[in-house]
Amino acid sequence: MTDPRYALRDASELLSPGLLIYRGLVRQNLQDMIAMARGADRLRPHVKTHKMAEIVRMAEGMGIRKHKCATIAEAEMVAAAGGTDALLAYPLVGPNVKRFTHLVRGYRSTSFRATVDHPDAARALSAAAAGLDRPVPVLVDLDIGMGRTGIDPGEPAAELYALIDRLPNLRVDGLHAYDGQIHDSDLEARRQTAQAGMERALALRDRLLKRGLDVPRMVVGGTPTSPIHAELDLPGLECSPGTIVLQDDGYARRYPDLPFTPAALLLTRVVSHPRPGRLCLDLGHKAVAADPAGARARVLGLDDARPVVHSEEHLVLETPAAASFPIGTPLLAIPTHICPTVALHRRVSVIEDGEVVGQWEVTARDRVLGV
Repeated sequence: MTDPRYALRDASELLSPGLLIYRGLVRQNLQDMIAMARGADRLRPHVKTHKMAEIVRMAEGMGIRKHKCATIAEAEMVAAAGGTDALLAYPLVGPNVKRFTHLVRGYRSTSFRATVDHPDAARALSAAAAGLDRPVPVLVDLDIGMGRTGIDPGEPAAELYALIDRLPNLRVDGLHAYDGQIHDSDLEARRQTAQAGMERALALRDRLLKRGLDVPRMVVGGTPTSPIHAELDLPGLECSPGTIVLQDDGYARRYPDLPFTPAALLLTRVVSHPRPGRLCLDLGHKAVAADPAGARARVLGLDDARPVVHSEEHLVLETPAAASFPIGTPLLAIPTHICPTVALHRRVSVIEDGEVVGQWEVTARDRVLGV
């Protein structure tokens, strides 16, 4: 392995399989993200990728004051780390409605925002927020093509927005439009698709403004489309990429226009030579995400290797170079999908200038923290 970005002078005491975070590369990715968005105030990165308080603190220290979350635990992690603004971009149902209000009560220096896509959800949140000393800021979640959550950005969305404006204990706070269905590798094809969805969201925004309703923010996009949305000169625009904080091999290969570097690598070791031309590594899908189909990690220095077996604790590779890697050889691998890979590790080893400088807890891999 000759890539100087991933220097690791001594792996002898590091357990494998294990996740390594290259702190300098995370910092550079955050800097590049700020440049891409044309300002830290135009960013709301999704913490689901890293789930770590230390990265929240790093982002805050660089001027990124807004964060997007998928779970109550992620929102609580952001607040406990000193994050000033956490948007929970996931439907609040069942006990999570009350848990959300507990967060509002428990972390007074953090602004918590919610999304809704149905009148029943808005009414439930309004009722649960009774007794809070501040209204809950609520964004309407729009479906602009993903077909997963959200409401079509037509008249029903406008009516839902007006309902939130009337309900007690809530305050209309803008629109949330995620276009995660867009996977075009070609930038221009991606741009055309993203702009079509954004035009529908902007038409709704204009309709709401004409009705005299405030639309203070629009939280839009994911990693592939954030550079496109960032080109807009729109008051209140917040781009919400996630993956590129740590980056992975899947996005690096699919979107070569994104100038970000994988900063989270897996340490693995050769545990067996089952037959000539094969290596068995301790990198099963309990250590690296089992999606997508195909190669789930790229082992540095073994670009010609072909995965032939991937099970819970083992990754078997076929390569003509197998005999060059004795039993116990440490190797580094870049995950294909970093977000669920991080969730498989309770803590990570932090690398700076080739040295292990500490460990970070993956705090929000758990579903429940304090509330």
